[in-house]
Amino acid sequence: MQLRQETAEDWWEVEALYDLCFAPGREALSSYRLRDGGDPVAALNLVAINEDAAIAGAIRYWPVQVSGAAVLLLGPVAVHPIHQGEGLGAALIRDSLDMARRLGWARVLLVGDAPYYSRFGFEGLRGLILPPPTNPDRVLGLALQAGAWDGVTGVVESCAAG
Repeated sequence: MQLRQETAEDWWEVEALYDLCFAPGREALSSYRLRDGGDPVAALNLVAINEDAAIAGAIRYWPVQVSGAAVLLLGPVAVHPIHQGEGLGAALIRDSLDMARRLGWARVLLVGDAPYYSRFGFEGLRGLILPPPTNPDRVLGLALQAGAWDGVTGVVESCAAG
């Protein structure tokens, strides 16, 4: 497997992968409201290319803010069903988080499964308000810099232009 930055030419294949891996209507999820109209953080959007030169996995990040503090919104991340269980999702997450740290990002947010994401250091966050319906038990954060989440509370907002 080769991990590389997603290109514009990959867009439709990545979208098809997300459609395959997630339930119909995935774009109705609350986290998509934070992505609407904005551009992802291109340097952190990675794809995994298999031996057939097909996209086997993908991860994207979006800039959001909480009370003026810059935050990375992780997701979606997906791995093609024939490659699940190979550690590809974990590699995408670890490599992209390392890149985010090197690029100077301080904090990452996601809406997801705590038992899965805790192995990467994500913990439950309180005091954040995301678009409804969001289960507060699934709001997780990771500090890429010590204390980055200290005192960061409030409404999570898109950084979309306009």
